[in-house]
Amino acid sequence: MATDSKSLIIVESPSKIKTLKKFLGDEFIVEASVGHIRDLAKKNNGVDIENNFTPTYIVSEDKKKVVKNLKKASKDVGKILLATDHDREGEAISWHIVETLKPKVPIKRLVFNEITKKAIQEAINNPKDINMNLVHAQESRRILDRLFGFLVSPILWTNIKGGLSAGRVQSPAIKIIIDKERDRL
Repeated sequence: MATDSKSLIIVESPSKIKTLKKFLGDEFIVEASVGHIRDLAKKNNGVDIENNFTPTYIVSEDKKKVVKNLKKASKDVGKILLATDHDREGEAISWHIVETLKPKVPIKRLVFNEITKKAIQEAINNPKDINMNLVHAQESRRILDRLFGFLVSPILWTNIKGGLSAGRVQSPAIKIIIDKERDRL
């Protein structure tokens, strides 16, 4: 039975819990996701290339206990307030929390840039929706990491040197340097 007077606030970092509890009354429960709770599956790099690059997410093995705790905490509340970091990773974490918990109560996003009583109260008084543009930006970056980095890095290890990484930024940057060097010669 939901207790409408209680709200669950979910932050990323457990270190924020104590400070938030100090600012908030008994009508708030504060828990942490401890960062991302889901990631792309290992099988097929977690991306269905044949189906419009559809990602497949799974709860990370080391986060199953965290998810269980969040589900338990969300059972007896009237709403959930997602207070993950104010960036694309934080936005994606909020979205993954909703997708995983599938709560039956209203969900809102709290956005604040500092942990002060004033900033927290202002965020609670002005809740937002999850910014799906930021979620899609993070998801695109993660898919590129998998498709580009995970597939090209082993080629580098075999042909150049073990331990090298083909990231989505450094690889195009290296190509530009090589092209410029070839132009120079």
